[in-house]
Amino acid sequence: MGGSLAAGAIALAIGAGIGYVDSRPTWDDTGITVGALVLVGGLLGYLRPHSSWITGLLLGIPVLVFNYMLHGNLQSLAALVVSLIAAVLGGLVGKTVASTPPA
Repeated sequence: MGGSLAAGAIALAIGAGIGYVDSRPTWDDTGITVGALVLVGGLLGYLRPHSSWITGLLLGIPVLVFNYMLHGNLQSLAALVVSLIAAVLGGLVGKTVASTPPA
């Protein structure tokens, strides 16, 4: 439980950082935002595979909230989807690695 809570807190903090940068008026680099979400989501999902979908949500929600609150649009819903998919895929890899017997 403690590891899942820590992973959730880390995901929320990193998601808030990504959301803050992504919502800046001078920021116009979607590729870096998506790359950061994929890397962080995949890594956290891999490390905590049983709570990967929650981690993905906690990573993507701040990006959506920042953009909605500052710009009034829901275009960043894609960021939530990307982070969720990355975390779940990372979790699947983590479960596979954990269940594979050593050679």
